Amino acid sequence: MFSLERWQEIFETIRKNKLRTFLTGLSVASGIFILVILLALGQGMQNGIAKEFERDATNRISVYTGVTSVGYKGLNPGRSIEMTNADYNYLIEKYEDNLEFKSAVYRIWSGILTYGKESGSYRVEGVYPDYQFLENESLVSGRYINYSDQEDKTKVVVIGNKVKQDLFGNTDALGKLVQVNGINFYVVGVYSDPGGEREETRVFVPISTSQRVFGGADKVRNLGFTLKPKANFEATLAQSINFSNEIEAFLKERHLVAPDDTSAININNTLEDAKRFYDLIGMIKLFFWIVGIFTIIAGVVGVSNIMLIIVKERTKEIGIRKALGAEPWSIVSMILHESIFVTAIAGFSGLLFSMGLLELIGPNLQMDYIRNPTVNFNVAITTVFILVLAGALAGFVPAWRAARIKPIVALREE
Repeated sequence: MFSLERWQEIFETIRKNKLRTFLTGLSVASGIFILVILLALGQGMQNGIAKEFERDATNRISVYTGVTSVGYKGLNPGRSIEMTNADYNYLIEKYEDNLEFKSAVYRIWSGILTYGKESGSYRVEGVYPDYQFLENESLVSGRYINYSDQEDKTKVVVIGNKVKQDLFGNTDALGKLVQVNGINFYVVGVYSDPGGEREETRVFVPISTSQRVFGGADKVRNLGFTLKPKANFEATLAQSINFSNEIEAFLKERHLVAPDDTSAININNTLEDAKRFYDLIGMIKLFFWIVGIFTIIAGVVGVSNIMLIIVKERTKEIGIRKALGAEPWSIVSMILHESIFVTAIAGFSGLLFSMGLLELIGPNLQMDYIRNPTVNFNVAITTVFILVLAGALAGFVPAWRAARIKPIVALREE
């Protein structure tokens, strides 16, 4: 512990060098502040990306088709490629042991739903029962489509929570008869989606029913799969990439698409997307750490410089102390106490201000890809203690030089 005399000496030194001390402390405090804010921003970006991936299964593979851009085997470019039930059935039979969830989709972009005097235009999708898990949806009431509905081509519908509010308000929708493009369907379930209202404006019917009553024949718009996870992320990612490549090769061969055609068969692998995003966030976090650390180093260098100035100005005082018998370590301790005091006060001030600011605005910050920026308090406090240690090391060099000054040389110093 510092003695009362030692505290008085420190405050007297700060008073004499108040401008330099203030600027040095400001540099140190701003370094901690910038580092904490940057780390919180990096975490906020990670939270935002994670929130975006919550909308669907995190390991989902989606397959959809487009128009050929390359002529192949005598066929001109510009052909629209359409997948069929046969494509889907082949894939689920071939990869049955590896698949976790799977569904084909037959989509009607603008379906008119009517209940009594209320009506609205919504996206109608014919799906298999597993589609609930591919979309990461949860049931608010009732049930989802099941395989009996699929086999019997039952006219049942599962509606989004937003559709339910639009058509039924606060009344119960289960068991009610609605019309989908003029055809009667019974509501068997209401779902919610992490994507919010935009994703809850869809309605789902059995794909066999949608193909039959909406003229889909055996056509499907897109396919969705998830694979059973492996022991670790890298193995799961490798399996997912291999599966995606095999699907692409199969569909191109089956539908006579050139191997180098990049627009006819499109596959979106969320695991690959997630890896790219998190690799990017890792690089951004590393950059933030580098910026913050160099800012702190600048503050520590400032502490070292002001200690050199203080030692220079107190050379005669140090000479007198040594002439009166002061030990070298007492001289070193005197300078170190001042260095530690400045860095500790400035560091904790920057930490408290930055944490207070994050606590105030962090939970309310909901930007695209940035949500609730926070920082691990243990990491922040450890950074401050490392800063204090660095401040002590920064003060040690001028302190050691002061301790080695000979009394006679110090007394002659102008």
